[in-house]
Amino acid sequence: MKAVRSYHQDLMEDLKNPKEAADYLNAALEEGDKEAFLLALRNVLEAQGGMTKFSRYSKLNRVSLYKMLSKSGNPEFESVMSLLNALGIKFQVVSRADSKPYKRAA
Repeated sequence: MKAVRSYHQDLMEDLKNPKEAADYLNAALEEGDKEAFLLALRNVLEAQGGMTKFSRYSKLNRVSLYKMLSKSGNPEFESVMSLLNALGIKFQVVSRADSKPYKRAA
């Protein structure tokens, strides 16, 4: 009989691939939900070596990483950028052709 793998195990295996990890984080960002993005970032960090490894690479305290990536976490922009840099993932802003720019009322 074949061993059953959980969704989480499959996800962790997929997120070891840097391209898959970047796509996963982008999908979470597109949701527009901070909690979804923090969970996605936590999953990517776990898949690619864990909090201890990335606390060293990002020069952030390991316990602080767990707190900032928790449901109630509220990381600073610099901390998120430090983690993305440690992962080798670039944060980029792009224009959406289908979106109209915000116009202030006169």
